[in-house]
Amino acid sequence: MKKVKKAVIPVAGLGTRILPASKSVPKEMLPVVDKPLIQYIVEECLASGIEDIILITRQGKEAIENHFDTDFELETVLEQKGKREILAIVKDIVQMMNIISVRQKHPLGLGHAILCAKPLIFDEPFAVLLPDDLVDSEEPCIGQLIEVFEETGAPVVAVERVPKEEIFRYGVVNPEPIRENLYRARSFIEKPAIDEAPSDLGIIGRYILTPEIFNILERIPFGRGGELQLTDALNRFAKMNSVYAYTFKGKRYDAGDKLGYLKANVAYGLKDPKLKKKFKAFLKEIVGKE
Repeated sequence: MKKVKKAVIPVAGLGTRILPASKSVPKEMLPVVDKPLIQYIVEECLASGIEDIILITRQGKEAIENHFDTDFELETVLEQKGKREILAIVKDIVQMMNIISVRQKHPLGLGHAILCAKPLIFDEPFAVLLPDDLVDSEEPCIGQLIEVFEETGAPVVAVERVPKEEIFRYGVVNPEPIRENLYRARSFIEKPAIDEAPSDLGIIGRYILTPEIFNILERIPFGRGGELQLTDALNRFAKMNSVYAYTFKGKRYDAGDKLGYLKANVAYGLKDPKLKKKFKAFLKEIVGKE
């Protein structure tokens, strides 16, 4: 069985949930403490043994590509000012990963974005990570899914239990329990009404897929919202082959949502060894005034 060495990261979205901040700055470049969201995602890939990143991008997202490219002027200034620690950080970003960009010319959904990567995947299994979802965990979330894929040889999606009143926001799994934290997916449904949801297991932005998914994406009709839905393709796949759902270990933050973005900054700020003491004291002060 081939190893998962490639990851697809769709970054062509408009970021409407976090406007107006995302009007001129790609949402993937919004910082959580001192790093943009996209860097956390790339670091997760790196820590999971992934070697190549395929960005599915669009016009106006050049800042993401530039972030992982060399900036000679910046590096020269840092060198001249003797700021070697931050210079090393800047250089490390450039050397992180082999990154390839593919344009999604029309905003036709997550399934379409993944289909744009087909010419670069060939016959290999691959990861998909959505930069909206930031997962704080000891073992990288996508690394956990890779372990499940190596165990089962089948596609696997990350899921978490979702409050009933929020289930309509998610793709939802109809699960058959296999063992602790692992389910075989009988079917999938995209953003069901509360009374139609087959479970409380909502899909988050981490997937391990096999290249067979492309054939399905090329054949299925456009679904909810006039978009090509990955959930619909997974549902079709599950009728023919095994697809698994795994409740990952870790805490997920929906950083594409204003409240989730604020929570992520607080959580990661409290983990920063240089900031946590003063930041915690500040938060206590603020809460005490409420």
